[in-house]
Amino acid sequence: MIKRIAHVAYLVNDMKKTLAFYELAFGFKPKFTLEDDQGKPWIVYVEVAKEQFIELFYTNDKVAFQPRQTYNHLCFEVIDLKQFVTSLKQKGIPIKHDVILGKDHNYQAWIDDPDGNPIELMEYGKDALQLK
Repeated sequence: MIKRIAHVAYLVNDMKKTLAFYELAFGFKPKFTLEDDQGKPWIVYVEVAKEQFIELFYTNDKVAFQPRQTYNHLCFEVIDLKQFVTSLKQKGIPIKHDVILGKDHNYQAWIDDPDGNPIELMEYGKDALQLK
């Protein structure tokens, strides 16, 4: 039985830049870091909510960074999407697609992280298909 999404994982070109983005845009902070068998930095776990994370993998010789593999996007449910998008703009975060009402009757806006991974920001609408 599926309980919820535990994490989504990304390969990262510039860890400092990516961590700064997730903290500035969303207030997410690193929870812990794992090292590989040689003691080199391997993964940073960024906490989204209790027991929910984004895993950020350092790229290295073992893993070739290939942007836009089979990943499509990450979606965060947001309270008061218009206000949230305004706050991102004030922080200098570029908005790829401003707030619209989607075909599923949810409000959505889009941004990219520093590696070009699309992030959907979504607020359930009163007629949201997911809530019926």
